[in-house]
Order: sequence, then C-alpha cells, then structure tokens
Amino acid sequence: MIEIRFHGRGGQGAVIASKILSLALFNEGKYVQSFPIFGIERRGAPVAAFIRIDDEPIRLRTCVYNPEYVVVLHSTLIESVNVSAGLKKGGIILINTHKGPETYPGLSSFKVATVDASSIAYSHGLGSPSSPIVNTAILGAFLKITEIVSFNSLENAIREEIPINSEKNISAARDAYEMCKFGYKEKISREMAGIGK
Repeated sequence: MIEIRFHGRGGQGAVIASKILSLALFNEGKYVQSFPIFGIERRGAPVAAFIRIDDEPIRLRTCVYNPEYVVVLHSTLIESVNVSAGLKKGGIILINTHKGPETYPGLSSFKVATVDASSIAYSHGLGSPSSPIVNTAILGAFLKITEIVSFNSLENAIREEIPINSEKNISAARDAYEMCKFGYKEKISREMAGIGK
C-alpha cells in the first residue's frame, strides 16, 4: 500500500488535488481511498487530505500517519505544521515554493523536491496573485517525481473533475512537470514505489 498526505490552506485546492489524483489512479485499475480532514473551516486555514493506493481492496479506515509522500501546497505551512511527521525513511516531500530544495536543511533526512506552483498557476489564470489555485500544478510536479500514474490519466481526471478551465489546469500541470526541481538525483519509479506492477 502507498500512502500520500497533502498539506494545504483552505482555497488552494488540496482536497480537489487528492480527488483528481485518486480518480486518475482508479481509472488505471487501482484501489484508492481519498479523504480530507479540516480544522477551522475558513479560507487560509490549514487543511490535510489523504490518499491510499493498493492493488487490493483497502479496508483500513484511519488517517494517514506514515506516508511515503507528503505534498505541501503552501511553503509557510512548514513553519506552523510538522509536515514531515510520520513520513517514512527515504520518503519524499514536494513543496510549492520558488526556492530550491537545498533551502530546506531541516528536511535533509528526506528527499525534497520543489516547484513554484503558485507562479505557474497564476500564469495560467488560475486564481489571483495573492491566492493562486495550485492543485493541478502541484499534481504535475508530483507525477514528475513519482511516475505514480500516467500523465494521460491525470489529464483525463482533470477534465472530469474540473470541466471549466480544464485545459488551463492541464497546461499548468504540464509546466510544473517540466519545472520541478529535485533535491536528489533520481526520481522514484512506479516499480520502486510498488505501483504499476
């Protein structure tokens, strides 16, 4: 089983990101769970969303405490939330930031990748400069570092979940896929992650 945890702020699309990725995985024949957890339900408040993926039916019904992957949709969350809590040894953290992975020495025990999803999203007209909607851009970068699902499946899931402006969202995902920066030399293949055997 593979587990993923998303950390975002209300309005950034963390929950929709988990739904899109889950749909893409489901359409490739995987068993998937996707669910959020909220604190204070207001724009800008911390939000977490979780995904479980397996080749067999999933019967576990708890929050994700020991993920292989953590996706951070707003870099300021690193200062207020322990985003690496429970992350498995050798796990990967993807951060939405204009900075490079080397600027996060506190996360050096993990593999860190970064992408400026905010700028990419805004350049495609997704949100405003102060509140870009980064969910599809961050998913493009996530595919780059994991190859957990095909880009074609991601495109189809975006079209299904976001029928309005779907092409803008797909373009943002493509750009983020190309612009993601690695803090390590090799991406994790689908086979290494236990997906797509």
